[in-house]
Amino acid sequence: MAVTRWTDEMLDGLASTVGGLAATVSELSSDVSELRTTVSELSSTVGELTSTVHEVRDSLDGVRITAQALLQIAAQNQQRMDMFEQELDLMKQRQAESDQRFNVLLEEVRYLIRGNRDDRENSENQGGSS
Repeated sequence: MAVTRWTDEMLDGLASTVGGLAATVSELSSDVSELRTTVSELSSTVGELTSTVHEVRDSLDGVRITAQALLQIAAQNQQRMDMFEQELDLMKQRQAESDQRFNVLLEEVRYLIRGNRDDRENSENQGGSS
């Protein structure tokens, strides 16, 4: 093995190369530190996003439950309205029947009043002409 003597130029080149490597390692270390910070921030953001997604999911479940309850209430109200309409129709029918019976009775009373008046007039005419 041959022994090489280092010259000043070679030592200066080596020192320059070592200095460049040191600067590159320093920059790389800084870049790695920034990358770690970015990854940490990203991890925190992902955690917040996951939490938000869970909150939204819970909110959607609440909305679904509320919507189902409102649909049930609306269906019950519709059934009540249908029953009320049936009852109202029945009441209208009964009222019409009552009105018809009343009109029949009214006609009978008028008939009786006319008949009674005619009888009186006939009696007065017969009594006054005698």
